[in-house]
Amino acid sequence: MRKAAMQAIQNLIDNVEKVIVGKRPVIELAVVSLLCRGHVLLEDVPGTGKTMLARALARSVAVDMKRLQCTPDLLPSDITGVPIYNQKSGDFEFRPGPVFTHILLADEINRATPRAQSALLECMEEFRVSVDGITYDLPKTFMVLATQNPIDMAGTHTLPEAQLDRFLVRLSVGYPTLREELRILSDQAQVHPIETLQPVTSETEVLAAREAVKAVHLSPEVAEYAVRIAAATRSHADLRLGASPRGTLALARGAQGLAFLRGQSYVTPDVVKAMAGPVLEHRLILRPQAAAMGQNVHGILQSILEQLPPPV
Repeated sequence: MRKAAMQAIQNLIDNVEKVIVGKRPVIELAVVSLLCRGHVLLEDVPGTGKTMLARALARSVAVDMKRLQCTPDLLPSDITGVPIYNQKSGDFEFRPGPVFTHILLADEINRATPRAQSALLECMEEFRVSVDGITYDLPKTFMVLATQNPIDMAGTHTLPEAQLDRFLVRLSVGYPTLREELRILSDQAQVHPIETLQPVTSETEVLAAREAVKAVHLSPEVAEYAVRIAAATRSHADLRLGASPRGTLALARGAQGLAFLRGQSYVTPDVVKAMAGPVLEHRLILRPQAAAMGQNVHGILQSILEQLPPPV
């Protein structure tokens, strides 16, 4: 069963790589998030393939996908849905919004106002939606793939800390190399690869792979190592906000997912270190004095990892 699950996930990664050229590590981390029932925040400058990565991942899994284009006039009811009065029956009928899907692509999420962004808080954490006192469950494979432009660009709103904490990982696609960009030009000469991309994985296979990820052994020593990393961020002099317990859980689960992709039956300290950046950096907030001195979250987290001895 484990071998079949691993093969299904490798097929998924290979399929997405047909569209997103030369970014396999980014694709792998997005798939890890899917396996850990997490959400992905793709942050980068426009035109680097953030939306295309989300579409390719959604198309590669045989499940429903809906796209939500975030704009300043977006309302919470535009996301969750709204009761509509039915004149024939004389009752209000709930009309589901785009959040009722398996994979939700929230494009340019930081262009929506904080009021609209808050509509995603419950569904991202509890996988359900409450409207007019009635709670609706979301699918087991529900996942938010959100893209955002850097916050110094026009028309953007900074995501609140509570919402950032609900994303398992934050990824940056980055610019392609010269050779990769030439291949992109060649691949899209006639038709975009996304138009011919076919599903290679089913929801059943994804759920089976999730169970296989849960079976990856996390020893007490490695678990303590993950906890020590998170605790060190909370007491660091240059950080105003450290990693939350939710962040610690995300680090442990993400490490299990990455170990599964690497074919390991147990989590090693190097896997925890590899997941620390994508999982924790967006949860940390610098003190203004540290930012003025040129410090950044990435550098601080790397110094913490260098100072904390991994278990033997």
